[in-house]
Amino acid sequence: MKAFSQAQFLASSAGSADMPLPGPPEIAFAGRSNVGKSSAINALVGRKRLAFTSKTPGRTQTINFFELGDSARLVDLPGYGYAKVPQALRAQWRTLVGGYLASRETLVGVVLVMDARHPLTPLDAQLVEFLGDVRLLALLSKADKLTKAEQSGTLASVKASLRADVRLFSSETRQGVEDCRDLLEGWLSPSSRPRK
Repeated sequence: MKAFSQAQFLASSAGSADMPLPGPPEIAFAGRSNVGKSSAINALVGRKRLAFTSKTPGRTQTINFFELGDSARLVDLPGYGYAKVPQALRAQWRTLVGGYLASRETLVGVVLVMDARHPLTPLDAQLVEFLGDVRLLALLSKADKLTKAEQSGTLASVKASLRADVRLFSSETRQGVEDCRDLLEGWLSPSSRPRK
C-alpha cells in the first residue's frame, strides 16, 4: 500500500465538536513541542510543507488531520511541555489531546516523537503511561545530531525502557524514513489492526 504518497491536508480541529467524523484508521503523532513531529510527517509522506513546521515551540495549537487517500489518516497532535505557552492554553490542549487519544475509535497507533538527544523526559513517560495498551512507535528524531556510538547507546537504552518499536530517525538525512513508513503501512493493513 502506497498510501503515504497520497497525503493531503484534511482539517484542523480546536475541539471535539469540529473533528472530522471517524472514518479510516488513524495514526497520531505526539511529542514535546518543537521535537519534530511535523517534520517527521513531511518526511514520511515525501512532502516539504504538508504539515506546517516552525522554529517557535508551541506553534501547533490544533489537531491537524491529513488523509492518505481513502485508506487512512495521519494526525498531528499539539506538542506538550513548552513553558511559555499560557497555562489556560496548555490546559485546553491537554483536554483536546487527552480526549482524542482516549476516545477516538479509529486510532490504531501512536508515534511518539522524541529528540534522540533527550529521550524519555518525564512528560514522555506520562504520555506512555496514559496510552496504556495503544500500539506505540518511539521515533528518536534528530538522530543525525548524534555520533554512531551515541545512536547505538540511545537506541538500546530506550528499547530497554519501553514496550514499543523504537527507531532512529532524521528528517534531514532521511535515516529511518523508509523503515518507519513500511512499519506504519503494516499498522494500517486490516489484518494487523488491533481489535477493540
